[in-house]
Amino acid sequence: MRPSDLLHSRPEGLYCPPGDFYIDPVRPVDRALITHGHSDHARPGHAKVLATRQTLDIMAIRCGPDFAGTTQAMPLGEKIRLGDVTVSFHPAGHVLGSAQISVERNGMRIVASGDYKRAGDPTCTAFEVVRCDVFISEATFALPVFRHPDASQEIGKLLKSTRQFPERAHLVGAYALGKAQRVMRLLRDQGYDKPIYIHGALTRLSEYYQSQGVDLGDLRPATVEDGDKADFAGAIIVAPSATFADRWARRFPDPLAAFASGWMRIRQRAKQGGVELPLVVSDHSDWDELTATITETGAGEVWVTHGREEALVRWCELNGIAARPLHLVGYEDEGD
Repeated sequence: MRPSDLLHSRPEGLYCPPGDFYIDPVRPVDRALITHGHSDHARPGHAKVLATRQTLDIMAIRCGPDFAGTTQAMPLGEKIRLGDVTVSFHPAGHVLGSAQISVERNGMRIVASGDYKRAGDPTCTAFEVVRCDVFISEATFALPVFRHPDASQEIGKLLKSTRQFPERAHLVGAYALGKAQRVMRLLRDQGYDKPIYIHGALTRLSEYYQSQGVDLGDLRPATVEDGDKADFAGAIIVAPSATFADRWARRFPDPLAAFASGWMRIRQRAKQGGVELPLVVSDHSDWDELTATITETGAGEVWVTHGREEALVRWCELNGIAARPLHLVGYEDEGD
């Protein structure tokens, strides 16, 4: 059996003919297996959805309770039979509930990793290496220039800035699912015990993280209307970066714009975005982590998707590993 007989690309997404299911389809399908809750991977409208319990809960928060016809929660590590294949979910370390999906038939195993990171993150289960014949890897930061620093050191820069500029409100742009909660937890781990103010768009997801045992401390709504503008001097406010251009952001005292993203490694990108304090905090693996993971899986073949595909394919070829880009359409750097 060829790997392409087990999984191959269709316009809807990765399709498994012997199991009759798709992985992270971009169009409504009859049966979808979902790796994690970011909206470029987890879309509403499927008839049946299999995912981890946390991903299903996150999809309900983001898409509404009727996001699928029926749902089934998959415990990590548990095997299930779908048609002629065996499927299991394994931790991806990307965001809460994220998983890699292992697909096995006749002694062949393909692992679709979704988005993943190897760096430590107290807000989600750590990545688990799954040995396989074919590994499907993302390539968001698949260039040697991307080597992420320790996230706690980046948060240290934020805390240093609050001490240097106690009269200014520090607005931290962070993606609503995963990145925002990780930033909050990193602040707590550095001993920051003051209230963290959050934009309303983060409330429900942050409450869900708290319900799952991720302690984010004292979170308060970032609404100037409820108090004096000066009350936010020296405060840390976490919000989606898109809100920085709104009137809402200008209500805070001399706001200092920070942004937590792996893309902040590119200083020109930070400058163009008006980011005064770039924080290199990524929920994706960097170049060294991507190449190390491929080696550790023992895969003889690698399929590369959504990102800098050509560089990672070339690295594989130079290291004696067959590789090709999947050219899947519809995935973005959403949870960067």
